[in-house]
Amino acid sequence: MIQRIQTLYLLVVTALMAVVLFTRLAWFAGAGEEFGLYAFALKGADGEVLHSTIYLGILLVLSAVLPLVTIFLYKRRMLQIRLCVVEMVFLVGCAIMEGIYYYLGCRVVSSLEMHAQGLSAPIVLPVVGLLFAWLALRAIFRDELLVRSVDRIR
Repeated sequence: MIQRIQTLYLLVVTALMAVVLFTRLAWFAGAGEEFGLYAFALKGADGEVLHSTIYLGILLVLSAVLPLVTIFLYKRRMLQIRLCVVEMVFLVGCAIMEGIYYYLGCRVVSSLEMHAQGLSAPIVLPVVGLLFAWLALRAIFRDELLVRSVDRIR
């Protein structure tokens, strides 16, 4: 299980999504106030929740847990392939939802005078995770082809 390269790829996806869950994705500032976009809320500097982003948080949690579950299904490669495709869909959804919530955060701040906004590095990690999920999918598919070719020889 651990000696397979796809296990390492799936662990990287899990770690990347865990980082996204617990860090600030973007910041907004205006009129002496600062706001941060997190996985579960758009919060002010004092921790007050301005806007709930619970759907993004749930999608990020699913995106962090699914590759971990997929690792332990190593005897069922076809199910692993399907779960990798589902994970890729979740990651694309995470990237789209991050963009939507960033846009909504910009609209909240735009009414304030002297506003500014910026992205933090973890906001691009779902796209990086998508790359690693695709690499895991390819590795699992190669394993399946290898097992089928050995079965054919017998």
